Amino acid sequence: MASDVRRAVACGILLAALAACASPRTGPAKPAARPTTAAPATAPTGVPDIGDRFRHRIPDDSRQIVAVYGDGRNSPDSTVVLHTKHGSAWERTRSWPAHNGKKGWTTDHREGDKRSPVGVFTLTDAGGVLADPGSRLPYTRSAAFAAPRWWAESHWHDFDYVIAIDYNRVRGTPPNDPTRPGGDAKGGGIWLHMDHGSGTSACVSLSGSAMRYLLRTLDPDQHPVVVMGDRADLAS
Repeated sequence: MASDVRRAVACGILLAALAACASPRTGPAKPAARPTTAAPATAPTGVPDIGDRFRHRIPDDSRQIVAVYGDGRNSPDSTVVLHTKHGSAWERTRSWPAHNGKKGWTTDHREGDKRSPVGVFTLTDAGGVLADPGSRLPYTRSAAFAAPRWWAESHWHDFDYVIAIDYNRVRGTPPNDPTRPGGDAKGGGIWLHMDHGSGTSACVSLSGSAMRYLLRTLDPDQHPVVVMGDRADLAS
């Protein structure tokens, strides 16, 4: 009897072993595949300290922005920053100290108010008393740009180089073209020009080296614009 039991047990062990060998090998269970999701699209990086109100006015094809950040609504002091677009991101390229209107800024510029107009304006034309330093913008050289000699001597070289800000003017004409499409009361002749160390009548003034750099860098094919105003307005 005992021997029969032993044989039965042995037989069961053998059959179990054979069954195990005949079964296909199975490895550890694989973890369930995670669902794949598309990477979120990268949103364009905005220009620092420029809020939606002004950002939406920047043309889609513009890849160069001259931002003029005024120190305050009634201040003549400002900082100019050139931003360049690479892909979808705006990158800070250069910056310079600058001056704006003697009495600061206004959203309703009028002739003689001594305030610079707040807004977004194209930059299409340049010129000055001095020879073209290699401007990419169309450049008109003329002695007619010269400041009157009855002005203080510190102002005599203000217009050696100028870049017209397209406020109340006809684009594609020399900066000193007198045409004012919106009427004379709204003022005009708003330029980027050489700095004399203090506030202007309404223009934005920079050093000679800054003006030469901008003239050689601003490219019509990149559709440059100026975004200008006191910091509080620009950030809104």
